[in-house]
Amino acid sequence: MSDVSQPVAHPPVIDWVNDFDHTDPQWTEDPFPIWEEMRGASPVVHTERFLGCYMPTTYEAVREIANDTEHFSSRRIIVRDVRPEITSRNAAPPITSDPPVHKPAKQLLLPPFTPDAMKKLEPRMRAICNELIDGFIADGKVDAAARYSKYIPVRAIAHMLGIPESDSDLFINWIHMILELGIKDETKLLQAVQEMSAYFGAHIEERKNKPTDDLISYLMNARDREGNPLEDSHVLGSLRLLLIAGIDTTWSAIGSSLWHLAKTPADRERLIAEPALIPTAVEELLRAYSPVTMAREVVKDTTISGCPVKANNMVLLSFPAANRDPKMFPDADKVVIDRRENRHAAFGLGIHRCVGSNLARMEMQVALEEWLKRIPDFRLDPAGTVTWSQGTVRGPRQLPFLLGKAM
Repeated sequence: MSDVSQPVAHPPVIDWVNDFDHTDPQWTEDPFPIWEEMRGASPVVHTERFLGCYMPTTYEAVREIANDTEHFSSRRIIVRDVRPEITSRNAAPPITSDPPVHKPAKQLLLPPFTPDAMKKLEPRMRAICNELIDGFIADGKVDAAARYSKYIPVRAIAHMLGIPESDSDLFINWIHMILELGIKDETKLLQAVQEMSAYFGAHIEERKNKPTDDLISYLMNARDREGNPLEDSHVLGSLRLLLIAGIDTTWSAIGSSLWHLAKTPADRERLIAEPALIPTAVEELLRAYSPVTMAREVVKDTTISGCPVKANNMVLLSFPAANRDPKMFPDADKVVIDRRENRHAAFGLGIHRCVGSNLARMEMQVALEEWLKRIPDFRLDPAGTVTWSQGTVRGPRQLPFLLGKAM
């Protein structure tokens, strides 16, 4: 075991090309011009921070790395200040797995997330959205991140896992500790992982005597390639993954979409007039405000887009930066809600493409449809401040809106 280190203080960035830091407040606030500057300098940039880390800046370089499992391992998927020894209790299959272990672990998770399974879940999602709106619509103002976008995916995944939706705040706190505080504070990360494991461990024990019709029992009943039940540690790892990957990402994507519509009345009015355009708009909002940046560990020296990449460094695999590459997307920095050609990388590229993409799309679509039906007029509250999350997943954490027409 490595020593549990104290949180690391990071000096401000002065040179983005040679000393980038994805936890810097400038990046958190507005990363788009930073990515443009980096892309203009090189398809791959490097920093000595985080014990050495590369970042591909173009769609092509991101795609090359995502498809190269020989030189880049998924055993570490967050760029952090420390690299503790890998143990199975850190693992979250399939996202932290490499071939050949990856494929069977991923295939186990696909059936609960098919489009047909999502159709069955959709009525519950619409009910959740309307219950949330009922809670604030009469107030004339709301923090849409705290009262709406945050709770939609939390309650959806709780519903699928068969755990109490009322435990939502517990899940949100663990995610904050792992994805934000844990980048610089190892103790917070370990505490959250231990608390999650204890929580899910109790649910697994309960279902051993009393099976249920939910995702936890589904995983407990699953069999590996040899026909054996999964070990409890595998079930636990997958449950931790579903909770983390299924909440922060979609909450961020819904929040960013509402933020865009609040400050772009023309797009909002068009979606109200043409609700059939919402699925196309969702794809464009995913491209323009992709929430998720993953990581890989370089395990063998190689070259990416002509740039040498050395082993024992991490790679910040920025799908959001790839989605702003003008070589791949005309008018890449413009949000074009009826963009037809849109092969965005918001759900990742390569073998680790997101298992829950059907769920995320359905949640975003339903969240926007139900909101726009009931709250066609909304705008940013000039008296409030929009704040964004730091680190691996980017989305609004405070989103103050005024509801209804300006008086």
